[in-house]
Amino acid sequence: MHVNFLLFPDLTQLDLTGPFEVLARAPGFTIDFVSPTLDPVRSDRGLVMMPTTTFDTARPCDVLVVPGGPGTDDCLTDARWVSFTAQQAATAAYVIGVCTGSLLLGAAGLLKGKRAACHWQARDFLTAFGAIPDASRTCIDGNIFTSGGVTSGIDMALLAVGKMIDEDTARQIQLQIEYDPEPPFEGGTPSTSPPYIVQRCLDATRQRYAIRKQAVEQAASRLAAA
Repeated sequence: MHVNFLLFPDLTQLDLTGPFEVLARAPGFTIDFVSPTLDPVRSDRGLVMMPTTTFDTARPCDVLVVPGGPGTDDCLTDARWVSFTAQQAATAAYVIGVCTGSLLLGAAGLLKGKRAACHWQARDFLTAFGAIPDASRTCIDGNIFTSGGVTSGIDMALLAVGKMIDEDTARQIQLQIEYDPEPPFEGGTPSTSPPYIVQRCLDATRQRYAIRKQAVEQAASRLAAA
């Protein structure tokens, strides 16, 4: 099984490295990080990562993984990223969208009529692409796997390994990485967090929300006209 991870500027690194840690341990899997060029790519928090192949040289994949993050908003309005995502997904057996990576799947026309999860602050944008928002941490509809926030990509990758190989293999990987999360504080979702914490999050990301809203509207218009 060959896996292509999209690698774009200002992605959230754990959206990529979480699923990578799982899928890289799956027996027989090979992995590439795909970008337009082989230039280093900086995450939204400054971690620098290196592509291993480009749009022009990337192999067709069995599994396509699309991370999220602020950089997703730029990809939504960049025809190169939208087209490449659609092209790779067309022949992939499984397509995985992590966090706001689901929006790029939507812009590529992959979510029409499908249930999809996304980060809680971006979930409502899925309807612009004809998707049915799902508030679950992980969501599977056909061959489309989507998940909510940053750490949910690990859960999603484990579920995918269970589907692609078998549950015992997924359980072994889960034990190997000792994935047994135990958050120190109650919260992590809007429904389990105190209202004032939710409001602090909303206030801190108001500008990003406006940028994302504009990008989604532009991407949805382009998709509708296609």
